[in-house]
Amino acid sequence: MPQPEHGVTTDGARQMLRTAGMRVTAARMAVLEVLGEHPHATADTVAKLVATRLGSVSKQAVYDVLAACTGAGLLRRIEPAGSAARFETRIGDNHHHLVCRRCGRTEDVDCTVGQRPCLTPSDDAGFAVEEAEIVFWGLCPDCQGQGTIHHHNTKELQS
Repeated sequence: MPQPEHGVTTDGARQMLRTAGMRVTAARMAVLEVLGEHPHATADTVAKLVATRLGSVSKQAVYDVLAACTGAGLLRRIEPAGSAARFETRIGDNHHHLVCRRCGRTEDVDCTVGQRPCLTPSDDAGFAVEEAEIVFWGLCPDCQGQGTIHHHNTKELQS
């Protein structure tokens, strides 16, 4: 299934930050551009890629940018069970994720209904449901046929 484009240009990053009322900095722009090119990246991966682009930037600075941009609604943070938090620029739609149990590869999958909430719980317990976050687990094409499934981060899955 074809996926939507994630790319964020330099001008696009600048506009996103300005629209959110945020100061435009090299670190913020680099984080948005990196995540546009590498959706579902972990904070550590983003920090490495941003440092490659900018030369010198602290990991804490990148973590601060991720937190600020997530808080401003420019990024979405997803946390598949047993996996480090991942970030993406695809926001404002009702999509879900496919996650490989072996390698952790994460892909977007559109909601089959398309509207929020995607699912109606059998009992909403009085909640006003606003969003459904679904993670489909399985094996990606590269990991299929490689033998027994070993859950990544099994320790974390048991806690």
